[in-house]
Amino acid sequence: MTGCKRCGWIHYFDPKVAVVVLATDEHGRLLYVRRNHEPAMYEWAWPSGFVDAGERVEDAAVREVREETGVEVEVEELLGVWSATGEQVVLIAYRARAVAGALRPGSEALAAAWHPLQPESRRPRTVFPHDAAVLRSFLGPER
Repeated sequence: MTGCKRCGWIHYFDPKVAVVVLATDEHGRLLYVRRNHEPAMYEWAWPSGFVDAGERVEDAAVREVREETGVEVEVEELLGVWSATGEQVVLIAYRARAVAGALRPGSEALAAAWHPLQPESRRPRTVFPHDAAVLRSFLGPER
C-alpha cells in the first residue's frame, strides 16, 4: 500500500488472480499448450491466464482454454488455490473435460496438443512453481 500524504489517496497493491485448467478428453489425455510468451516461452503448460475484472473465475477458466486451444470445456472441480509469500499472483486450478471444439493453437500458443497421462515420461515436464502441487491434486491420492 502506498499513499499521498497531501490528499489522503491510498493505492493498494492487489493480487492478480489467474486460472489454470487441467482438461481431459474422452481418451483421458491432458490438454497442453506450447507458450508463445514469457514466462516459460516455448514450454508446454496447461491453458491458463488472468481473470478479467468482473468475470467469474469459472468463466475465465473456460475462456482461457477456448482462446488458447479452440476446445470448449466444462469445469468439473476446483483443484485448489495456490499462492506464495511475496508473489502477486493467486492461482486457482480447475479440473475440466472437453465437450466440443476443434484443437488448434490460439493467439497465445505456438501449439496445442493432447498428451497421455501415462506413462509419466510422455507428459511434458512442469514449468511453474505450483505445477507439481496442482498435478498432484489433479491425479489424486491413488496416483
